Amino acid sequence: MTHVVVIGAGQAGASLVAKLRAEGFDGQITLVGQEPVPPYQRPPLSKAYLLGEMEEERLYLRPAAWYADHAIALRSGTAAIAIDPAARRVTLADGTTLAYDALALTTGSRPRRLPAAIGGELEGVLTMRDLADADRMSPRLVTGARVLIVGGGYIGLEAAAVCAKKGLHGTLIEMAPRILQRVAAPETSDWFRALHRAHGVDIRESTGLDRLLGDTRVTAARLADGSELPIDFVLIGVGILPNTDLAAAAGLAVDNGIVTDAHCRTSDPRIWAAGDCATLDWQGTRIRLESVGNAIDQAECAALNILGRPTPYTAQPWFWSDQYDCKLQIAGLNLGYDAVHVRLTDADSRSHWYYRGDRLIAVDAINDSRAYMVGKRLIEMGKSPSPAVVTDPATDLKPLLRA
Repeated sequence: MTHVVVIGAGQAGASLVAKLRAEGFDGQITLVGQEPVPPYQRPPLSKAYLLGEMEEERLYLRPAAWYADHAIALRSGTAAIAIDPAARRVTLADGTTLAYDALALTTGSRPRRLPAAIGGELEGVLTMRDLADADRMSPRLVTGARVLIVGGGYIGLEAAAVCAKKGLHGTLIEMAPRILQRVAAPETSDWFRALHRAHGVDIRESTGLDRLLGDTRVTAARLADGSELPIDFVLIGVGILPNTDLAAAAGLAVDNGIVTDAHCRTSDPRIWAAGDCATLDWQGTRIRLESVGNAIDQAECAALNILGRPTPYTAQPWFWSDQYDCKLQIAGLNLGYDAVHVRLTDADSRSHWYYRGDRLIAVDAINDSRAYMVGKRLIEMGKSPSPAVVTDPATDLKPLLRA
């Protein structure tokens, strides 16, 4: 193998090319990225970067010079527009083509947007996904400004926390009966609802958006109940979509993501995929894992398979969210849980343990890193202590790993 091309210069793409070099691959590597900057961390964008606590260069996963130093051709600011699997060739937007022996798709995802018919294209309607999004939002974080946040998931809640800390008047609307309904138990939703309201955020659940108002710039929002809110800008946080257009046009199997097998390979034997854009089999169900941890682990596994070292990918899901001074750490996936048991550590720390029958499947740890670490290891080891034991604050959790 002489040339590996990677399309998508985010966390997964950067991890994949680094793993290739770390494992001794001495062939040609090209990393193609649409954004005009080197690969960078995305989680701090909606937190430390927006708050002005982190400069752009500190976002970079590696210094720009690292890629040249490791003989990796970084094609920043260049979009891939077509793949010809038969010819094993990628066409870029500038008209150049790249022949490949192996191709990896780490194209990531994009935010869902509001339709133009309800004001989605008005000036002042923002999303939060990449560096350009954060830079567009930053000048609007002015004390006293009025922001509407549409969507009560993690992105919306993290942005609401930043806005509150900056002194903005924030209203967050969620169409579902509660915030975090898709990803967390009511106990976790209740905690974060109370946290945000204590910081002055107006959270309105079971509340939809009818349309945004304004001539060219958004000035107000009409909610589904007919009420209107005067606003200065809007942040849309209603989920993401995998970037699969390139793969689909090339004839690869796509099903809410680029379909991959146990070795991160797509339906074409010379093309792999990893990160937000890829679906994988999780206990008999096809899912996408939208997390930094999965982007790194799956990309590194794909690199090993590209090098001809058959390595099945076993996902170990974990996530986190920082809001105000609160840290939420999540281990496992709560799909199909039928009971949640609460461990109260102290007034500001707790953990929620998800069970399906007698099996521990996930843990939400709020300001409790020990519960997170032990819960994560228990899930990985297939151990399920009784709920009575884990929720007893007198129980020392660490010995449960040896039980």
